[in-house]
Amino acid sequence: MSTSPSGTGEDMVRPVSLTDVAISRIRRLIRSGRLPPGSRLPSEPQLAAQLGVSRNPLREAVKALVVARVLDVRRGDGTYVTSLEPRLLLEGVGLAIELLRTDALREVVEVRRLLEPVATGLAATRISAAGLAEIRGHLEAMRAASDDVEKLTRFDAAFHRAVVAATGNETLTTLLEGISTRTLRLRTWRGLVEADAAHMTLAEHEAIYDALEARDPTLAQATALMHLNTSENWLHAALGDTETETGGKTGSGTGSGTGGGVDLNDRNDLNDPPTDHPDHRIDSKE
Repeated sequence: MSTSPSGTGEDMVRPVSLTDVAISRIRRLIRSGRLPPGSRLPSEPQLAAQLGVSRNPLREAVKALVVARVLDVRRGDGTYVTSLEPRLLLEGVGLAIELLRTDALREVVEVRRLLEPVATGLAATRISAAGLAEIRGHLEAMRAASDDVEKLTRFDAAFHRAVVAATGNETLTTLLEGISTRTLRLRTWRGLVEADAAHMTLAEHEAIYDALEARDPTLAQATALMHLNTSENWLHAALGDTETETGGKTGSGTGSGTGGGVDLNDRNDLNDPPTDHPDHRIDSKE
């Protein structure tokens, strides 16, 4: 491990671990094209010598890059660079958002409001007949679900995923899917159903579909923005927030006490992360 020079303030340099060095050098090999997507890494001794580190920090680097979906350990075959597609590299966004505190969740909703209406407008210019049929199917399923929060949440997520997917932009689709996590949707739909206002939000979904069917990007963007504003208001209520129109707060809760807020610790909708690589050691045939 490198050491820090003596001094204080800006003169101090944070120590850099050999694991960080190994990660940086593997990423450099990938960026340079020397390790392209789908390629197999050299054997552990060869790669350690090439990177100028010992095996232990190299193994830790591989663990980190496997978690980040940059590398894939195939037992009995070797360690490979993944496809590096957005759906892989950005899938951790949703997992991270699930762990954010209440105040940060409000920022996430704001980000969604900035991105999704524009994506919906773009989808209106690119959507296919098959894409419209899929979205219509999700809309009908939402209607049939009536007051079933779990089903409404699932079909709502599928509806918006299909809309954004119609843009053909995989990076945008993956980002928005991560931002619009299941927990956020569940809290919103629970509030809507409890307030008997789900019919209004279903009508907003219908308006989005109609705009897409008309291939009208301006209308599609406007209807999506209206819908997200409604959803955001309900989410603030579910989180126990009573912000006024001017931005002042008359009170703020965590959603875990009394007053009708949704329990932010209700995490039974989360899935466990993959655990299919027990030690992530480099496995490469000599």
